[in-house]
Amino acid sequence: MLGRNCSNLLFMTMALGLVHCRTAVSAFGLRTSRFSRRCLPRRQLATKSPVETFSLKGIEWLQETVVETLNELYDPNQVAKANLLKKNKKQQSNDETTSQAATLTTTPELPSLQSFTKQQAMVTPATKPEFGDYQVNAAMGLAKALQLSPRTCAQQIVAALQPKITGYMMDPEIAGPGFVNLRFKQDYLTRAVASMAQNAHGRVGVPITKQRLTIVVDYSSPNIAKEMHVGHLRSTIIGDTLANVLEFVGHDVVRVNHVGDWGTQFGMLVEHLRDEYPAALNKETSQDVDLGDLVQLYKAAKKRFDVNADFKVRAREAVVKLQAGASEERAAWESLCLASQKEYEQIYEQLNVNKGLQVRGESFYNPFLQGVVDDLKKQGLAVESDGATVVYLDGYSNKDGEPLPVIVQKTDGGYNYATTDLAAIRHRTLMPKAESGEKAQRVLYVTDAGQGQHFDMVFKCAQLAGFCAPDASLEHVPFGLVQGEDGKKFATRSGETVKLKDLLNEAVRIAGEDMRSRYENTADSNFLERLDSVAQIVGIGAVKYADLSMNRESNYRFSYARMLSLNGNTAPYMLYAYARICGIIRKATGQDDSKPIVWPEASEIIVSHESEIDLARNLVRLPDIIADVEKDLYPNRMCDYLFETSQKFNQFYENCSVKNAATPELRDSRLSLCVATAATIRMLMNLLGLEVVEKL
Repeated sequence: MLGRNCSNLLFMTMALGLVHCRTAVSAFGLRTSRFSRRCLPRRQLATKSPVETFSLKGIEWLQETVVETLNELYDPNQVAKANLLKKNKKQQSNDETTSQAATLTTTPELPSLQSFTKQQAMVTPATKPEFGDYQVNAAMGLAKALQLSPRTCAQQIVAALQPKITGYMMDPEIAGPGFVNLRFKQDYLTRAVASMAQNAHGRVGVPITKQRLTIVVDYSSPNIAKEMHVGHLRSTIIGDTLANVLEFVGHDVVRVNHVGDWGTQFGMLVEHLRDEYPAALNKETSQDVDLGDLVQLYKAAKKRFDVNADFKVRAREAVVKLQAGASEERAAWESLCLASQKEYEQIYEQLNVNKGLQVRGESFYNPFLQGVVDDLKKQGLAVESDGATVVYLDGYSNKDGEPLPVIVQKTDGGYNYATTDLAAIRHRTLMPKAESGEKAQRVLYVTDAGQGQHFDMVFKCAQLAGFCAPDASLEHVPFGLVQGEDGKKFATRSGETVKLKDLLNEAVRIAGEDMRSRYENTADSNFLERLDSVAQIVGIGAVKYADLSMNRESNYRFSYARMLSLNGNTAPYMLYAYARICGIIRKATGQDDSKPIVWPEASEIIVSHESEIDLARNLVRLPDIIADVEKDLYPNRMCDYLFETSQKFNQFYENCSVKNAATPELRDSRLSLCVATAATIRMLMNLLGLEVVEKL
C-alpha cells in the first residue's frame, strides 16, 4: 500500500494512458549516454522567483571538512608514530626486559604523511534520529595518540570544525566520552530541497566526484552458441546498475562483456557447420548465413562429437586450425559469434541494458596468453606439475589438504581461465590506452559467488607477478543464486535450466494479463492499445527490481507473484508511487491528463508540518546513498532508500494537501516537494535500469 488512505485501486484508476521515457525520447531528449541528463524533462510552468541551485552537502563533504580540520589541529606523523609504538609495545609485551628505548630503536622509519585520511575522520550517518544526521568519532581514534582525553580532543575538533559548517549544521553536540553529533539546519534542508526541485531535470543536487577514476566493469559474459539463461540475469543487471552509478558519479567507465568465445568446443561447431551450413565457412558469405536456433545447433554438434569417432577427430583438428587462424575455420567462428551476438543483444534491449557494453571475449586476450606464461616462468613463479604449468600461492589447499595451484597452462599446451584473467588484468591496468588498454584504477568482476576463490587466487597471482598496477583495485563483486520458490534450483518442470528469454516473456505476459483483468470494462481504446507497452515496463521492471532490491550476496527465491505485487518494495509499487506524484501535480496545477506533465517551477520551501521536514531530511540523503553504492557496490541500498522515500512522501501527503493548501505560497512549496521527490525516484529508477511512467 502507498499509505493508509491510498488503496491500490486509487493508483489503477488515476488515469488511463501512458507516457514513458521511450515515447518521450525524441521530444525531450531523455535517452542519453550520461545519466546526468536522464532525470526529468525541462517542461516547466511559468518562472517564479529564482531558487538557488547548489550541490547537496553529504557525508563525503563532511569527511573532507573534518580531514581539513584535523590537518589544521594535529600532526598526522605524530599520530602515526604513536600508533606504531603502541603496536610494537603490544607485540613485545611478553618481554619484560624490552625497554621503551629499545622499542624506539627497533621502530622502522615512517614515510612522511601529508594528511589525515577519511578513515581517521570517522564520519558516519547517525545511528539514531535523535543523534542528528551524522556522527564524527575522530576523537575516539586519535585521543590516545595525541595524549588527550577523548572529550578534550572532541572539544578541540568541534571548536575548529564549527566555523566551517555553520552555514549548514546546527551547533555540534558532544555526547558521551567524545562522540560528536551533527544535525542539518532547517534552513539548509529547505534550501536544499528547493535546489533539488530546481535541478530536477539534471543531477538533482548530487555532486560530481572530485577523484575521477577509470573503472572497468566486467559483467554479463554469456557463452557463444549457447542461450542466455537465468544464471546470466544477476550478472547482467547488477553489473549494468553499478556501471550506471559509477558513470553518474563522474568516473570514466568501461563496460566489458567478457563473452565465452574461445575454446575446444568451437572445433565441433565449425565441423558441424561445414556439413550443414557450408556457406558459413566462406568469408564472403558467412555473415549472411542464418544459423537458426543456436542451442539446437550446439546440441546437434555435441551429439555427433559424442558418438562419431571420425567427427571427433575432425573437430580436434579444427580447433588447431582455428587457433592458427585458418580462413575457413575463422569465418565459421565469426559467423557463430555474430549469430550469438544478435541473440543476446535482443535480451539486452529487453532488459534496457546500456548500449555501451562492449564485447571483449576470451579470444581478444588469446594473443597475450603465452606472454603471461613466459613471464611467470621468468620470475620463477610458474613451475611444472604433472605436465602442467602452475603457480603455487601460500594459503590455498584442496579438500585433501594438498597445495592448490593456479593452472596457467594445461598438459596439452592449452590455456586455462586463470591465464585469460591474468592477461586481462595486465591489459586493463597496465597497458596504455593508446595500445587498446584501459589503465584502470579499479576493475570490477560481477560474477557468482562460486567463483570467489578463483578470483582471489588470480588477483594475488597478478599482484605477485606485477601484472597489476600498484594503484589499481581488483574487486570481485559476488552474487548469490536465483532459486525456485521451493528454495531449490530454479528450473523448468523437466529439470532444465530456465532460459532468460522465456523468464522475461513470462513476466511481461503475467503483467499484461493482470492489467487487462483490471481494465476489462474500460472503453478507452487508446489505453488498451498502449497496454502492451505498459506491461513490458512493469514486467521487465518487476524482474529487475526484485533482483536488485536483494542483498546481491544472498540467494533469493524467484516468485512472479511477489515481484509483481503492488504491496511492498517492488517495481510496480515504485512505478505507481511515481505516477501518483505526477497525478498530484497535474490536479494541483490544472493540467490535462491526456498530455505529458509540465513540471512546476521550483519555489521556496515553507514548513508547516513536521512531515514536510521529515521528507526534506530524507531527500537530502540522496548523495550519501549514491556514494554508498559507489563504494560498497550494493544496489539494494538504492531500492531501500526508494521505498523509504515513498513512505515519507505518503506521510507528507496524508498530512499536507497540495491542491487545497491554505495559501498559494504553501501550495507552491508543496509542489516543489513533489517535484524533488519525483526527480529522486526517477533518477534512481534510471540508475537501476528501469523506466518510469507518468500515468498508469
